[in-house]
Amino acid sequence: MGNVFVSFLFIMMTLAVYILGKVLYKKYPSPLTLPILTGTLFIVFILVFFEIPYETYQQGGKWIEHLLGPAVVALGYPLYKQRALFTKYIVPVCVGVGVGSIVGVYTGFQFAYWLNIEKEVMFSLLPKSVTTPVAMDIAQTIGGASPLTAIFVMFAGISGAVGGPLLLRWCKVNDVVGRGVGMGTASHAIGTAKAMELSEQEGAISTIAMTVSAVIVSVIIPVFVFFLY
Repeated sequence: MGNVFVSFLFIMMTLAVYILGKVLYKKYPSPLTLPILTGTLFIVFILVFFEIPYETYQQGGKWIEHLLGPAVVALGYPLYKQRALFTKYIVPVCVGVGVGSIVGVYTGFQFAYWLNIEKEVMFSLLPKSVTTPVAMDIAQTIGGASPLTAIFVMFAGISGAVGGPLLLRWCKVNDVVGRGVGMGTASHAIGTAKAMELSEQEGAISTIAMTVSAVIVSVIIPVFVFFLY
């Protein structure tokens, strides 16, 4: 009974924090007030301040995590509505996602190599740019630590959602296809959610990029690790 109460308590806390984050974002719209960022920071603060173990929080948090899969699948609806756009730009989208996926994996490797990070951490870092369930499976397959991978994935997603639109604007990338490919390839579902907020077309392309990127990265990382190690 105690576990049920704890689970319910942390589910309600997480939802309340997210709702408050949405209210804050609507009142003060800014990359720094994105609900995913403010909500994450606030929950971390609560856990640290009250010395609550992560495992205790996960008694409730895991149920919200299980909804990630259906949430990603739900992104298929705007993709279906914008299928003509994808058909029109299928070649540049696939090329862009392919190049972006390779660059994402390689830069992760180089970053870890320069810092002389141990193999397990490096292998956990490589799939950082794909959606959490896929990234964790890849990490487990190549010898990484799945929980650590989840942290890297969250960091990539949040940083992309916060800084991605600013970087694209600074680089004068104004085309919805280019922006969608960039957000989906680099920042998976969190970046896609931000892209969807900016434009349904951009969100649809980002959904495609996220999906294709997950497939490509699932193939190239094991090959990459096999030849290097």
